[in-house]
Amino acid sequence: MSTIPISKEGFAKIKAELASLKKERPEVIKAIAEAREEGDLKENGGYHAARERQGMLEAKINYIESRIPQFNVVDMTTLGGEKITFGATVTLEDIDTGAEKTYTIMGPDESDFKKGIISIESPVGKALLGKIEGDEVVVNAPKGKIEYGIVSVIFNGPIS
Repeated sequence: MSTIPISKEGFAKIKAELASLKKERPEVIKAIAEAREEGDLKENGGYHAARERQGMLEAKINYIESRIPQFNVVDMTTLGGEKITFGATVTLEDIDTGAEKTYTIMGPDESDFKKGIISIESPVGKALLGKIEGDEVVVNAPKGKIEYGIVSVIFNGPIS
């Protein structure tokens, strides 16, 4: 089983989400029981909606619980160096356009493209791992190959 890197903060969020989902269980069970009391289950929209909600809730709980043992919780304050690894904030320059982009490389459970946080499993993340400032990389993106120059690599600590 491979491990999935995650920050302490990200792991805490996942655990909080799991606790919140588990707190919903009694509400869903109650909604199913109340809907069942309404009679004919074949035409009982409330019952079917509650059962569907229960299925989605249990699936999410099972998914999170299955991932927790795979997490490698990383203390972001201990990261550093020249090479791009999990936790690095990297500024890239598109070789063709000169446009700069800055990304922080995190695990898949913490990625948020709108905030500039990309997964180590994304095409850009994979291309950058192990590289250093000054290197050039070719990213096999869905829209084709993109060449980037690595402008800077820094380690900032926890991501908010």
